[in-house]
This record gives sequence, structure tokens and C-alpha cells, in this order.
Amino acid sequence: MTSTLESRIVEFDVRTDEMLVNMGPQHPSTHGVLRLVLRTDGEVVSEVTPHIGYLHRCAEKIGENLTPRQWIPYTDRMDYLAGMNMNLGWSLCVEKLLGVEAPERGQRLRVIIAEMGRIASHLVGMGAYGLDLGTFSPFLYAFREREKILDLFEQACGARLTYSYLTPGGATADLPVGWTDACLAFLDQFEPIIADYHTLLTTNAIFIKRTAGIGVLTPQMAVGYGCTGPVLRGSGVDFDLRRDGDPLYTRMYADLAYEIICERNGHYPNDQPYPAVPGEAVLGDCWHRFYVRMLEVVQSVRLVRESIRKYAASSGDHGQPIKLFEKLPPGECYLETEAPRGQMGFYVVTTGDAIPWRARARSSCFSNLSVAPELCRGVLLADVPAVVGSLDIVMGEIDR
Repeated sequence: MTSTLESRIVEFDVRTDEMLVNMGPQHPSTHGVLRLVLRTDGEVVSEVTPHIGYLHRCAEKIGENLTPRQWIPYTDRMDYLAGMNMNLGWSLCVEKLLGVEAPERGQRLRVIIAEMGRIASHLVGMGAYGLDLGTFSPFLYAFREREKILDLFEQACGARLTYSYLTPGGATADLPVGWTDACLAFLDQFEPIIADYHTLLTTNAIFIKRTAGIGVLTPQMAVGYGCTGPVLRGSGVDFDLRRDGDPLYTRMYADLAYEIICERNGHYPNDQPYPAVPGEAVLGDCWHRFYVRMLEVVQSVRLVRESIRKYAASSGDHGQPIKLFEKLPPGECYLETEAPRGQMGFYVVTTGDAIPWRARARSSCFSNLSVAPELCRGVLLADVPAVVGSLDIVMGEIDR
């Protein structure tokens, strides 16, 4: 009798039942309204199915009932952490259709604003990622600096989150007097702080343990799934639309000195002032995706400094927004830009009216999220937030 009972207990202890676990949408580690359905065997995840659709706002259909300028506020809300970059993408697409180009001063202004938006977005990505992994301090440090960038945006356009500042034809207004000096003062104060972020997370032993070698995305897989942005470059694929995109977009960056961040021949281009890659890290893992964003912040600081110098020396004005109900030439146009989370493309089809017949957006986060089931297969349950957080998704960009 004793023997039978013991064998039953042993069998019960070692046998695990497959379980379906819902993570989100209210879970703090699932980012916005994402719901993940996990199939687990004990603590090992065998399958992950992302469910989206809780944030559907019909933005694209609304774009087919508004003029291009009227649709700008909706692009703000697609990626509410990088609204300026969304404004820029749609504006360039419409300008390409119209065959117009913003004057030099307006283009310098756009680079300054877009790169400041990239810094602000990557700060949230860094802070929120620390939060996913159980540390709170980086989140506070990141938001402290982000607030200063939002102060600058507020001085430029009066808004802190949804800006509607960059618009087809240029910008709604020039930068106010003294804005560039305030921006340079912020960069002088911010640049030394970047080393503190590396101390908080990049070289933190616990952070390395949680991210290095986890969720490895090979270059082939990244290209196959259509991943873009830091997710793609974190796998060592040298592709950035600021250099490789449409000429109307790349001309804005053509005479600026900056580096595309990705590991080449085992090294990052500007890794000297910052911590080296730890031995545990594997190219394409969560740690590399995080590290690429950290180094891109440094490049954005360089771009903003140089653009401010060229902006001050440029002639002309910031560009004039197109008329609110200006008729569009018949035809179609597609243009994509390098937003903080990756490729953000806009497609427009027109029949000669002021309102587009079709307006579509191709977002980076949709493709980047699609690789999550592949990366999460076989990892521990506790590693799922590390993998999903490393993709730096914004649900408004995924579900339009």
C-alpha cells in the first residue's frame, strides 16, 4: 500500500499538464492592449499567439474621408510615442504625390524634430523595458529626460503628445526664437547622462542574465519576417531608410555625419565610449536589440547638433503647409521613413479630388510582433516579457 501511494505521488510531481495562459491585455508586461495566449508545459512555453484588435480606430478609413492635412492628427495617434515621426512620414508621402519639396530650412527643422522624437521614443523603450524586467529606476530616469524633450516640443507647437506639427508642405510654424539654444542646452546636459543608463541596465549583471542569449533572432529570420528598425539592426542587418530609403527622404540626411548602428565583424561602429558587448550576448538576442537603441540615441544627438548648425545658416522659410482642401493629382504614391520602431510606410491613391480614394499605413511593429511566436517557443515563462519588450511595440501602430 505504501509503495503504491509513493509511486502515485512521484508520478503526480513529475507530470505536468499543458496549460493555456492568458497574458494581458491588462498585464503590465504586455504593452498596451496586446493579449498573448501562451501554451505552456510547466514553465516552458511551447506556443505563443498574439491577439490584437482591441485598439481598432479605423484610422485608414478615416483617411479616405479627410484631406491630407486633416488626417495629420490621426497619424499622431498611430505611434503616440513618436507622433512627430508619423507626421513626417505622411507629409513626405503627400509631397511626393504633389511633386513638391520643403525648402532647406524646413528640412533642417524636420530632421531636428524627428531625431529629438527618436531620442524621446528610445528613452521610453529603454525605461519601459527595464520595467518589464522588474526594475523601476531606469523608467524614472528615462521619463525625467523625456519630459524635457516634451517641454521643447510644447514650445515649438503647443502640444506634448499629439503634435500635428510637421505637415505636407513644411511645418505649421517655424521654431520659436531661442528654441535651438534651449535644445543645445538640453543636449549638453543629456549627453553625459547616457553613461548612467548604461550603468543602470546595459552592464547590469541581472539585466544581462535576463536578456543575453534570450530570444535570438537570426538575420535570415529577421529579413524573412519583414522586421525593421532596431529589431532588424539588432540582428546585424545593415539597413536604415535614412540612408537606403526614398531620395525625397534620404536627401534630408545626405550631408549629415552619422553612423548606422549595427554590429559588423563583431563590433559596433562607435562602441568605444560605451560598454563592450558582454560575452553572454548572442547577436540578435534581446540584449543586442536594447543596445542598438542605446547607441542610436547617441547618433541622434549628433544629428540634432549638426542640423541646428545648418538650420541657423540656412536661408528661406520653414515651408508653407498646403491648402486645407487642395486638390490632389490623380495617381498613387508610396513612401516609407525610418521611424524609431522601424519602417513606417504610407500609401495614397487619388482620383483628382482633395480627399484620397485610398490611404494606407504599413507599420513596423506589426511585422516585428509577428516574430514573437518564433522567439518565444521553448523559452521560460519569465522570459516572455523580455522577448516582447525587446521588440518595443506600440499597439496603436499595429492596429489601425
